[in-house]
Amino acid sequence: MAKAKKLINDPERIVEEVVDGMVHASDGRLVRVEDAAAVMRASIPDGKVALLIGGGSGHEPMYSAFVGEGLADASVCGNIFAAPSPDNILNATRAIHRGRGVLYVYGNYAGDNMNFDIAAEMAADDGIQVATVRVIDDVAAMPPERMDERRGIGGAFFQVKVAGAACAEAASLEAASALVAAAQQTIRTIGVALSPGSIPQTGEPTFVLGEDEIEIGLGVHGEAGIERGRMMPADALVASMARRVIDDLPFRPGDRVALLLNSLGATTMMELMVANRGVRPLLDAAGLTVALTYCGPYFTCQEMAGFSLSLMRLDAGLEGLLRRPCWSLGYRC
Repeated sequence: MAKAKKLINDPERIVEEVVDGMVHASDGRLVRVEDAAAVMRASIPDGKVALLIGGGSGHEPMYSAFVGEGLADASVCGNIFAAPSPDNILNATRAIHRGRGVLYVYGNYAGDNMNFDIAAEMAADDGIQVATVRVIDDVAAMPPERMDERRGIGGAFFQVKVAGAACAEAASLEAASALVAAAQQTIRTIGVALSPGSIPQTGEPTFVLGEDEIEIGLGVHGEAGIERGRMMPADALVASMARRVIDDLPFRPGDRVALLLNSLGATTMMELMVANRGVRPLLDAAGLTVALTYCGPYFTCQEMAGFSLSLMRLDAGLEGLLRRPCWSLGYRC
């Protein structure tokens, strides 16, 4: 397999240059966090419950492009596919704290868990209260009875959007984290890869698939999935994925849901629209009403071909948080 071509300069400075590029693209709404590979809002109201998100780089727009009004107050960026350091997380925590504590939202991966937990302990020593709600939406990672061990993948967008709105409205860190924890339990996702992404420093693929192979249930870094098979028509693939998601919560007839069809990087809007067309009769047959639809690249893995399908069960409160106006480089409404 040929190495991927990348528009980069020094492979060791990719993260720094991405952060600088985002600051420039924001037209003054974002700034760098001092002494950290992190981007933050230029203006954060006093007394606000602050929201810090983050994780490994290479998945843009997740997490760093979801910083802005009504979304995160800052995002701390690890190296490519690697957790951010505790020192960087702590510096970002200090920078955005406005007196009412800081909520951490990030994917459930060992390195992220360890480093964010260390930073939370150091923040507590500074007198900063921290709460954590991890993203655990991947139905392929673990069975339902072990949900707390699941990976965080495409449904992270829903959790970040809810967290941003909750932190903007809540009077306390406890109230905001309770809303986000409630949302966490309603989100389910599964992904499929048609071809691998690559590691920018080397151009080498993150895993190998045969020319006519696909893999259902893989993680966003190329972690092993639950089923490898032959390429199939879009409708058949979507049906297989949707059933796993619907059955996992489980979603019930009469539920209102938000639907996310997330490109993993190389999959086009044309393909996502075909998938969207294919999944609607399945959701109708299950008695689900789609209240909100999101299609596009929200959580990618470089040029990986494939997509993830997420459903979030809504109530009036959660739907209101998803609809709340926001601005960021990666999403606005």
